[in-house]
Amino acid sequence: MHHQDPTNLLREKSLRVTRPRVAVLTALADHPHADADVVSRAARDALGSVSTQAIYDVLRVLTASGLVRRIEPAGSPARYEIRVGDNHHHIVCRACGDIADVDCAVGATPCLTASDSHGFVIDEAEVTYWGTCPGCAANPTHEGARSA
Repeated sequence: MHHQDPTNLLREKSLRVTRPRVAVLTALADHPHADADVVSRAARDALGSVSTQAIYDVLRVLTASGLVRRIEPAGSPARYEIRVGDNHHHIVCRACGDIADVDCAVGATPCLTASDSHGFVIDEAEVTYWGTCPGCAANPTHEGARSA
């Protein structure tokens, strides 16, 4: 996926262009599936100083505007990404917590069609695949400490 200019992305959504917003979008382009701590460190590297609350505020605004997607794998802090609008899924390593994108399921997808929608208008199916990443599979003695 190519990275778009953060300034243009913000303007397309009629959002004010601020240094923290640009820094957060740039951090997420450089660090897909980052948690707020990783985004904060990257933004501070770019700006010199920015409060943790400001980063959370920016993430909230960008998520609400649809520029950023928030995902919450079980047992992990919320993660953020700029790949939005394509209903892709994720695969998570049980050992280290690494996350990768998985394009939408192909072929027969019976689990993606709800057997009973309970009256909901379904517009998205979120699937999380779980397994072991190649690095952890190659090292069976891996302690499995989760890291961002």
